[in-house]
Amino acid sequence: MARRGMLPELTVRIERLAAEGKAIAYALDRVLFVEGVVPGDVVRVQVSKKKANFMEGYVREILTASPLRVQAPCPHFGLCGGCQWQMLPYTLQLQAKEEQVYSQLNHIGGVQALTERPILGASPTLTYRNKLEFTFSPRGWITTPSEALDTPLPPALGFHIPRKFDRVLNIEQCLLQPTLSNEIRNAIREYTIAHRLSFYDAKTQEGLLRNLLIRITSTQQIMLLLVVREEQPEVMHLLEYIKASFPQITSLLWAVNPKGNDSLYDLDIRCFSGTTVLIEQLGDLSFEIGAKSFYQTNSKQALTLYHAVGEMADLQGNETVYDLYTGTGTIALYLARKAKRVVGIETVPEAIDDAKRNAARNKIENADFVVGDVLDILSPAFVQAHGKPDVLVTDPPRAGMHPKVVAFLQELLPPRIVYVSCNPATQARDLALLKEQYRVLALQPVDMFPHTKHVENIALLALKA
Repeated sequence: MARRGMLPELTVRIERLAAEGKAIAYALDRVLFVEGVVPGDVVRVQVSKKKANFMEGYVREILTASPLRVQAPCPHFGLCGGCQWQMLPYTLQLQAKEEQVYSQLNHIGGVQALTERPILGASPTLTYRNKLEFTFSPRGWITTPSEALDTPLPPALGFHIPRKFDRVLNIEQCLLQPTLSNEIRNAIREYTIAHRLSFYDAKTQEGLLRNLLIRITSTQQIMLLLVVREEQPEVMHLLEYIKASFPQITSLLWAVNPKGNDSLYDLDIRCFSGTTVLIEQLGDLSFEIGAKSFYQTNSKQALTLYHAVGEMADLQGNETVYDLYTGTGTIALYLARKAKRVVGIETVPEAIDDAKRNAARNKIENADFVVGDVLDILSPAFVQAHGKPDVLVTDPPRAGMHPKVVAFLQELLPPRIVYVSCNPATQARDLALLKEQYRVLALQPVDMFPHTKHVENIALLALKA
């Protein structure tokens, strides 16, 4: 590959959108992938990677803006990296995501579904997230070019700059949660700076304040989790300030994290005031959500997703259902009322504890939950103990299912599979492995995260006769 200094700078017209938030132009007899642009933009692009049949680059300057381009509502758009497509009308976002799903399934998996359904869009397209996680850092990102290079870096509470693990963009207003979330975060930042509390430096691994998690449920309950590097009197003073300033907070929690990573799942969560869990509503089901709980971050659209799963499962009341990668059991419990029995498998013990507790909360007695890796748990002995599934639901992480799990499904041969995926590319790979035994009856894309490149897809598979 050529050295970076030898790569060209090009002026191109953006032709169309592609997968993963990128768009396509053509130059030097190659496809050029660019982020942050709209079809019709004429841009000056610095090529960052050049291969035999494609290139990648980043925008130096927008020379002529596309008539399709709209004003992004977020003041931080283009810097924080959380929303890639706020400059694109939502109707075009949906069109691009739908095309991405069907293109990847066709080209990667060779999938030809009997029915390809239009994507299910989200409403609202802002303030839809029930959880956001923010980071404290003494190494804030300087956004004003005129600032002197030797200006001390400002402390920040916000989101990581993309590809900069130690730099954080100070967030004044995030439009993904209601206004109160911004008021809480900004007040905490002002207090901690005024009282000279130290912010954790990811490079030196020094500093007191590390992370802030805010959950706001559809029932308007609020959880705040403050993560610090060590227990200090200043932490108690900060928590007292938060409690006094925001009595709306239902659950005020804190945790000590002395590790080199930000993972919560091995931390002891301590309750400063209020409850340890929130109550979230999903249709006529209610769920207890803790600081470590796995739960769909778009509460309203989760109901749309699960309704589509239920429609595809087409349960008549006498089926045994397996739910692989069940998380806190939301899909399993949603389906349980229309099935004879549901069995969920999940590798995280805390998630299984949540699932069992929520089954009891909703008086659901025909759902069993088993903790363990799907790769290890799913076996002939497991099937003998729990019965062969009539319907199997699988909702794996972005990496998709392990090849050995797919191989076991090829032996198990449940009559119907409902495959929920947050990554159509790995879903396509798995469906390609199953196509000898199964036909794809329907595909249903769902937009869970407006203004981002992410898209979910549901595939309904039926065993061939």
